[in-house]
Amino acid sequence: MARCDQGYLCAVCGEEVEGLLDSDLYLRYVLGEVDPELLHKLPERHLRCNPALAQFIVDDSFTPIRLEGPFAKSSLDAAFVAQEEARVSAGYRRLHELSAAPGSILDYPLAKPLEAVGPETSPRG
Repeated sequence: MARCDQGYLCAVCGEEVEGLLDSDLYLRYVLGEVDPELLHKLPERHLRCNPALAQFIVDDSFTPIRLEGPFAKSSLDAAFVAQEEARVSAGYRRLHELSAAPGSILDYPLAKPLEAVGPETSPRG
């Protein structure tokens, strides 16, 4: 099968990443962690193949991922975990919206709240 017929293959398990709801790359893009110019160059992974990120998705439609070791959310600061769960879960919900009604790729990322930018770099600061 030609590479273009296979879709995106997971860099971890080698299986096809079949859609947005399985895509670690697009979740990170929606979260503002990936530049749109790099989407076609970066490796793809299933969300389950990146448990360090996937463990923070809290959504009824997502089977929870449990990570063991020093990067497990059970080993992290509770305030940080709550913040990451809110951020990553919002990104996952955005993937749901996009899978139902895709638009321009430039409109995929969530808007960054001004509080996260900080007063010294905020346009209102």
